[in-house]
Amino acid sequence: MAGSIAHVSFEYFADDGTFPNSSLPVVIYRQVLGTETPTPEALEKLFDTNGWPSQWRAGVYDYDHYHSTAHECLGVARGSSVLRLGGPEGRDIKVAAGDVLVLPAGTAHRCVSAEGDFLVVGAYPPGQDWDVLKGEAGERPGADARIAQVTLPQTDPVGGQGGPLLEKWK
Repeated sequence: MAGSIAHVSFEYFADDGTFPNSSLPVVIYRQVLGTETPTPEALEKLFDTNGWPSQWRAGVYDYDHYHSTAHECLGVARGSSVLRLGGPEGRDIKVAAGDVLVLPAGTAHRCVSAEGDFLVVGAYPPGQDWDVLKGEAGERPGADARIAQVTLPQTDPVGGQGGPLLEKWK
């Protein structure tokens, strides 16, 4: 099962000294379910079918954080939000139900605002377990070493074997 990949964009965020971010781009898919009403179940089915096991349903933390042990897929199941990517000096990205973001390990993110009972489905490549780091003193260089060990995914959570993530994340 592949989602719609007609509306995809790529955003790059450099290391700011506190948050490592990544040389790999954040991949942003818009309205991946097409005319289908976004639901948590529909997004979970999409991710699970494409080899990214869904693991949780919740919002996004309202503080800058990143994961040093996993790439993260965020599927917006309900509502809308402004997410800040890249840390305090990063960029705000508006997302709505049906949108999906794939964040490479190390990419800082936080929820700036949310509306409409905002709900996200989180998914990760097989065998990757997420941690939460806040850019605090002492986290690096250990976090950098862990990020360097995170393997590239074998599939795209939206496009399966043929998605744009695989082209960009080489």
